[in-house]
Parts: sequence; C-alpha cells; structure tokens
Amino acid sequence: MNTNQHHADPDCIFCKIIAGQIPCHKIHEDDHTLAFLDIGPISRGHILIIPKHHAATLAELPAEAAAACGAVMPKLAAAVQQATECPASNVLQNNGQLSGQAVFHVHFHIIPRYENGSGLNFQWPAGSLSDNDAAELKQTIISYL
Repeated sequence: MNTNQHHADPDCIFCKIIAGQIPCHKIHEDDHTLAFLDIGPISRGHILIIPKHHAATLAELPAEAAAACGAVMPKLAAAVQQATECPASNVLQNNGQLSGQAVFHVHFHIIPRYENGSGLNFQWPAGSLSDNDAAELKQTIISYL
C-alpha cells in the first residue's frame, strides 16, 4: 500500500505528524506505521506506535493496519528496553474516552517500567466469572464475529 493511499483526517494531530506538518522525535517509520517519542511521557523512553491509516479506535482499524503495528511492536519494545535499561514495560492501547484515550487516532504506548516507579499507576480489581455467565458471554461475543 502506498503511503499516499492511507486514509487521513486533516484535523487529527497524528495524521499531521504522519504528513510531516508537525515534527516528532521519530524512532521508526515504514510504509504503514510510525513510532515516535511521546511528548508527554509517563516514563523515560515512552514511545507511541501509530498506523498511518486513520481510525479512531482499534475496532475501526483495517486488519492490515493493525497487523502492521503488531509486526513492529516486538522490535520496538526490545529497542526501548535495551536503550533505557528498564526491567519491564507495558504495552497499552486505549479505545474511547472512558478508557483514557485523548487522541482519537489508534495508537499503542510502549511504557518503560522502572524499580523506582514509572508514573503509571493502575489497579486491577480482578472480579469473578461464573460458568453460566461465561457460556452466555462467549456465545454472544462469537455471534458478532
């Protein structure tokens, strides 16, 4: 796919970065993706990976664009970890305002984690799932595939 054929939103800040209208600290670029340092990092080395195809949420992103992001993630996560010497990292992707999404262009965060904290704090209040609820939910989700 030619980069000129990617769907873009002229009002989207990430589309403007892809088009070169707004500068970024580029880490990686190929025909389908762009990765750059987050200008509001949670921790040192925090990067964003974006598809060059504009879609507000992951559910709206064509499979090929999602696959292109996934294909570069391992290499970029390893490079960030080696460069920052962080012992761990999070890969985070938010969908919709309630999830914390602030820029409505799909993007994946690679956030280095350090022993002394990294500024990313979240609770994981694990619940429970009954067999009956699991069976019903499974069938409902499958019906939408």
